[in-house]
Amino acid sequence: MTALDLTLPNIVQDQLPISTSELFSTTPSGHKPRILLLYGSLRDRSYSRLVVEESARLLIKMGADVQIFDPKDLPQPDTDDGSHPKVKELRELMMWSEGQVWCSPERHGAMTGILKSQIDWVPLSIGSVRPTQGKTLAVMQVSGGSQSFNAVNQMRILGRWMRMVTIPNQSSVAKAFLEFDEEGRMKPSPYYNRIVDVLEELMKFTLLLRDNKDYLVDRYSERVESAEQLSQRVNQTSI
Repeated sequence: MTALDLTLPNIVQDQLPISTSELFSTTPSGHKPRILLLYGSLRDRSYSRLVVEESARLLIKMGADVQIFDPKDLPQPDTDDGSHPKVKELRELMMWSEGQVWCSPERHGAMTGILKSQIDWVPLSIGSVRPTQGKTLAVMQVSGGSQSFNAVNQMRILGRWMRMVTIPNQSSVAKAFLEFDEEGRMKPSPYYNRIVDVLEELMKFTLLLRDNKDYLVDRYSERVESAEQLSQRVNQTSI
């Protein structure tokens, strides 16, 4: 076997340091994990909202600081310059959060436009960094019929595009209209227990990753590209 040539002529040497555990933070944050919850329906009895509200109760019990964004009155993407109060509120919550929960009904085999519009209002970058990158994400869906995973699968793709760390576990509540009482509280069931599992996992991943997210998503290709070039590329307005 011939000796392997270890030279790397294409690499900017000072931009490719050796990765070691010493680069991770050893001082954990003292505040509660900050979790933002989004839902994808505006109906008076929205089951995705009811799942989110039940999730918020559980997250508070687990030690989180939670915020639920109400998508009512949020304008459609591209119909406003970003100055609308609901757009500003959403973007501020995105920056505030360290982890997120997205829950959407499955409609025509996909997540709803209401859920997708909320993500579409998040700029790809503020400066040259995506405001969601490195944050944890849990995905959930509700269905009116049999159990399906189309919406959560789509949201996983969306979360990856937003450079979020989507946890392995997920929840899909079938025949959601049977799972809540008249007061909008979720009944005991395997579906409920799965939601508890998902949120418990989200909390663990958030605590593990939040103090190291900047290091984890730091990319060589972006280090060798100037900040101005990067900002122009990810903020294209002609698409």
